[in-house]
Amino acid sequence: MKPVISVRNLVKTYFVGEVRVPALRGVSLDVDPGEFVTVVGPSGSGKSTLMHILGCLDKPTIGDYFLDGQNVSELSDDQLSWIRNKQIGFVFQGFNLLPRTSALENVELPLLYGGSNITAVERRKRALEALATVGLADRAEHHPNQLSGGQQQRVAIARALMNSPAILMADEPTGNLDSHTSIEVMDIFQALKEERGITIVLITHEPQVAAYGSRILTIKDGCIVSDEPNTQRRLARYELEYESHEAPLVEERAG
Repeated sequence: MKPVISVRNLVKTYFVGEVRVPALRGVSLDVDPGEFVTVVGPSGSGKSTLMHILGCLDKPTIGDYFLDGQNVSELSDDQLSWIRNKQIGFVFQGFNLLPRTSALENVELPLLYGGSNITAVERRKRALEALATVGLADRAEHHPNQLSGGQQQRVAIARALMNSPAILMADEPTGNLDSHTSIEVMDIFQALKEERGITIVLITHEPQVAAYGSRILTIKDGCIVSDEPNTQRRLARYELEYESHEAPLVEERAG
C-alpha cells in the first residue's frame, strides 16, 4: 500500500532573536490510507509543529514531505491552499467558530471560501448532513454561545468534513473538554475512520486519548522515540469513562 503521508528527516528550527530553537530533529514516518495515528508527548515536544507541517500550514527547515505522492516542497502557494481546503480537514483545540453565526453557517464556511460553485441550497443540504453525522442536526440554528464545549467541537468536526477530505488533522481536540465529553468526540473520530476510511492524525498529550488510535507515536524533544501499533484500543473508552466517573463534570451544558 502506498503511504498517503511520507516524510523523511524533517527538521524545523525557529529563531527567537539570535537564539536557535529546534522543534523537530530529523523526523521520518509513513502513514497509510485509513490509518488512525495518534501522536502523544509533553508540551513543547514538537507535536503541533509536526501537525502543522503535515497539514501544509508550515514548511520544514530541512527534509522531504510527500503527500499522496506529491513533493510538497515543489507545490505553489495556490496548490497548497487547494490541498488545505480540499484534501485535509482541520480540527483544533479552540474550536475556531465564528461567534455571530449559527452552527449551520459555521459548517458552510469551507464551501463559501473555497471557490465552490455549489448553490446555496446544496451547501445547506451538505452542512445539515455534516451536522447529522456528528449528532447535531437539531442544533443547526444555535450560535456557539448556546452550545456546550463538546457541541462546539462537534460543529468544528462537521465543518472539517464539508469538502469530504481524505485526511483529518486534529490538534488537541479534547484539550478543552472534560472526560465524558472527550469520549463523545473521540467516538466520532473512531467512527469516521471505521465507516468512511478517513486517515486521521491526532495530536494529544493525554495517553487515554492517544489510546483511541490504531497506531501511537510518542514524540519527545522533537524526535519520535516510539512508533507502535496499538493492540489495546478497546481499553481507551473505558479508561476515559473511569475518569469521567471519578471526577465531576466541569463542562457546563448549554441549553
